[in-house]
Amino acid sequence: MSIQPQVEEPAEERSAFFIGAEPDPVSAAEEDEEEEEEEDEEEDHHQLILQKANLLAAENNLKEAIDWFSAALRCGPVRAGTLSTLVDCILRSFRRKGAGPEAASGPVPDPDPDVLAFDCPSCLGFLGEPLTLACGHSYCKRCLQRRLLSRCRLCSEDVSGEERANVVLCGLLEKWFPSEARRAKAQAEVDELCRGKRFQEAAVLASEVIQRDPDSTVGARLSRAEAYMALKQYRLALEDTEFCQETSCSAEALFRKAMVLHEMGQVDESLQVFLHCLSVDEDFPGAKIQVEKILCDLLSPADENVKVGLRETTHNTLPHLRSKTLMSDAQAQPQSPVQRLDQVRAASAHLDHHRAHQEKRWESLSLSRAQSLRVHGDSCGEEGLKRVCSAPQLGDQDKGSLLKRKFSVSDIEPHFVDSGSSKHKKQGSKQLSAKSKTCRSVPEDLLDPNDLECSLCMRLFYEPVTTPCGHTFCKNCVERCLDHTPQCPLCKESLKEYLAGRKYIVTTVLDKSIKQYLSQEYAERSKTHLEEAKELSDLTKNVPIFVCTMAYPTVPCPLHVFEPRYRLMIRRCMETGTQQFGMCINDPQKGFVDHGCMLMIRSVHFLPDGRSVVDTIGGKRFRVLSRGMKDGYSTADIEHLEDIRVEESDVLRKLVELHDAVYEQARVWFQNLKVHFHNQILQHFGPMPEREADIQATPNGPACCWWLLAVLPIDPRYQLSVLSMTSLKERLVKIQHILTYLQSIPNN
Repeated sequence: MSIQPQVEEPAEERSAFFIGAEPDPVSAAEEDEEEEEEEDEEEDHHQLILQKANLLAAENNLKEAIDWFSAALRCGPVRAGTLSTLVDCILRSFRRKGAGPEAASGPVPDPDPDVLAFDCPSCLGFLGEPLTLACGHSYCKRCLQRRLLSRCRLCSEDVSGEERANVVLCGLLEKWFPSEARRAKAQAEVDELCRGKRFQEAAVLASEVIQRDPDSTVGARLSRAEAYMALKQYRLALEDTEFCQETSCSAEALFRKAMVLHEMGQVDESLQVFLHCLSVDEDFPGAKIQVEKILCDLLSPADENVKVGLRETTHNTLPHLRSKTLMSDAQAQPQSPVQRLDQVRAASAHLDHHRAHQEKRWESLSLSRAQSLRVHGDSCGEEGLKRVCSAPQLGDQDKGSLLKRKFSVSDIEPHFVDSGSSKHKKQGSKQLSAKSKTCRSVPEDLLDPNDLECSLCMRLFYEPVTTPCGHTFCKNCVERCLDHTPQCPLCKESLKEYLAGRKYIVTTVLDKSIKQYLSQEYAERSKTHLEEAKELSDLTKNVPIFVCTMAYPTVPCPLHVFEPRYRLMIRRCMETGTQQFGMCINDPQKGFVDHGCMLMIRSVHFLPDGRSVVDTIGGKRFRVLSRGMKDGYSTADIEHLEDIRVEESDVLRKLVELHDAVYEQARVWFQNLKVHFHNQILQHFGPMPEREADIQATPNGPACCWWLLAVLPIDPRYQLSVLSMTSLKERLVKIQHILTYLQSIPNN
């Protein structure tokens, strides 16, 4: 038996043998940790580059911003919305350079809100099947169904997208303008086919609508363009969009044209038109996202599968971004986030240093470009970006340079993409401007006040408000209805969210229609409303009475209001401006007692279900002269009570001595209360008022008397008798007797 020589094995091989040829778990964990650190480092670098790019774009440094965004895209993907700042920067530059007459002068002006026109504020077409937003402005159904606006054009209020057709307004427009209403319904049928992806049928129906009425077909042509694009009939789609652009330079027409151009592969032209669309309406849905996608494609590496690190990005693609700090050796030790931040800051400083040397080069490029444009015309101005899109041999650095030259503000002459005649565009702009001031006239023989009558009060609408379900009522009427139940009084649909929001905004179109076409009826209705409001604002006659609890001058009285009648009463007190009502306790025979206290509303907190918490404080005392009822709550004619002033010096001196004695006795009683009683009084009524220098300064006397009357544990009838007194001496004597009795009780 021979003995084989022993051969020393490497430590790692022995380790692998003894654990079943598996890698060392400690080494594997260390490698994973190093990989995670490298990924975190790359992510930190990526975020810092994006922050730098966004800062440059926000400061309108477009050239530098493009460089840094390009570097970020070379380093890794970016999430949606990251290029939003760059788009805004390019759009500002685009506007300053000028993108045609409309963009140079800013967005197309909205219709004059002071001129009544039954036009949609978005598309400027007929207000077909109108939907009213929560802000009170109405738009055609087509604009809202197609999500052509995210905010109201007139007041910037957000659009929920759940609005219903305004029933009253739809009926009026169908009666007043039957032909235009029929045309709007035909347009709605085309849009319905497009939403159902029945594009061939939509194109045929749209063609029939256009053939019947060639002069008013912007909406139909845009819908047909959408259908043609889906059917890949791009030439026909482009013709429709260009016709609409000449007739009505709306944001939708520009957006639809840009989409067609993009589908045709003309990315350069589509980008220009998308920017033109945003210059007309910066909030147009979808346009900004499309621009971000195009810029992302242009600035991303040619090979989508390529993802390089930060060092390779700055070294290979953007030579002027090189930095000794960023180009540190790959085998260097891992660095902390603070060190990495210092590196990027150093790179930024290095970049700024290189910018000074490159500025002359960019200026010369811009000047040569401008001269080339002046010689060859505007068509040459589009060549740069076309080459970015169509020439794959260009490197990423060349793409960035061409983008900078394309959008940077320089001496380049204004230019814009226009497949048609500029003469026609100017004419279209003039027609649009004239159209925005056109006021449709309602035939006099079709005017009927009954068509504008509230179904709740059976009178002419006063401050008409449209609910989310599409029904319209007077503002006061719908509030009263919601006091009883959070449902529409006509269709019984739930209005809980509408009630919680409490945004009862007047429907503009209806309000203006009433004031313009039914001016005499409106004057009478307004007079009646003002008379009712004046009656409610009288604080001695028909004063609203809240029958609940005792209230005292200067003492807070918080209330929880939940009954419909008192909801109405509180709202009327707020609307009339008096912000006051009377408070009395109940009387089984009379309904409420003969004496009470006025309460002044300091604040009202409305709860989502219509209830409210009302913060009030006591004011003047009063005596009831007569009783009444209004809309479910009690009213009364009253006279105010005041203390009889003491003029004689001796009598006044004795009165002051009595007051001081009672005040000191009350202070001792309050301090000797048990802790939980003491705290409860502080929580509900606050601390005891300070001693007053002039005890006859107010008609109600010292505040400490009313505070004591509120906190002392005595029968409400006894409190009522003290409240009705007009003699300060008698009131002080009554309170003194009560305090003496309470202090005589053991353990009180």
